[in-house]
Amino acid sequence: MFSNHQHDSQDALLRPVFSFKDKLRRFTWNITWFVFCKWTPNPMHKWRISVLRLFGAKIGDKNFIYPNCKIWAPWLLQTDDVVTIGSGVEVYNPGGVVIGHHAILSQDAFICGATHDYNTSDFTYIKKQITIDAHVWICARAVVLPGVHCKEGSVLGAAAVISKDMEPWTVYAGNPAKEITKRENFLIRKAVSSL
Repeated sequence: MFSNHQHDSQDALLRPVFSFKDKLRRFTWNITWFVFCKWTPNPMHKWRISVLRLFGAKIGDKNFIYPNCKIWAPWLLQTDDVVTIGSGVEVYNPGGVVIGHHAILSQDAFICGATHDYNTSDFTYIKKQITIDAHVWICARAVVLPGVHCKEGSVLGAAAVISKDMEPWTVYAGNPAKEITKRENFLIRKAVSSL
């Protein structure tokens, strides 16, 4: 049976989370990406990066950003050098996303930087920054939830879901993701071999 409850201007679920200005900015961005980038051949990374930078993204050198990825707000994206944002990846970044060098987001990964407080009557919107350090690999269809810090060299296995920080050089899998093994820190091995 449907409720006869009368909704009014005090109902938080009827109020927009984002301002009109913010919505207009994202609409302009989405149209721009659709018209100038979404159809482009995969190797045209430099062109797509130039468009992202026009919208405020701080992109490092030699990034690989694929045409059918989805970046919610480029002005809240920062990457270091040699970063891959693969085919079908969605970066939902209202709280900001920072990605370190040589990090890889594989096909259809979802970087989810916001949620709601389901214990409040107004279903409070919560946004948090996600930090993905150097040499991290987020595997295909994996999900990184708000506020997570993926520390250097960590790996999130295919279709895994992580809601807490990932320790350095550690491999996680499952839903909820759990540590399954350690990853060899090849940076130490390289440093030792060069002595």
